[in-house]
Amino acid sequence: MINFNRRTKIYVNKNPTDMRESYDGLFNRAKNILCKDPFSGHLFLFINKKRSSCKCLYYDGTGLVIISKRLEQGLFSRINPSYKKEIILTQAEFSLFFEGADLNKRFIESPAEIRKNIVKTVACNYKQHAS
Repeated sequence: MINFNRRTKIYVNKNPTDMRESYDGLFNRAKNILCKDPFSGHLFLFINKKRSSCKCLYYDGTGLVIISKRLEQGLFSRINPSYKKEIILTQAEFSLFFEGADLNKRFIESPAEIRKNIVKTVACNYKQHAS
């Protein structure tokens, strides 16, 4: 079982990974591609090219742990490889991702933004009817 704490980060490898990779291969990817310490206690997420499978590498304090999942239906959310910065998921985003949810829809408008849009719409409608 993964014991997350609030300091645990989930780093995503943006490049497709061969799911035949095991401890050493994923360790090297985390160290050389993501430039992170695999013994840090953070979780490293690797996804295959078809986005049907993923593997996670995690150090639990006693050894490396690999968690692997293949979706029976659907695909894992798309990760943008062109994104310049590193991708770090929150624990909630990781849980959704691991269940196969679409993370592209994770951003919703705040109530303040909705209110601004309603005010603009009402003002535009009022001007059109006044003319």
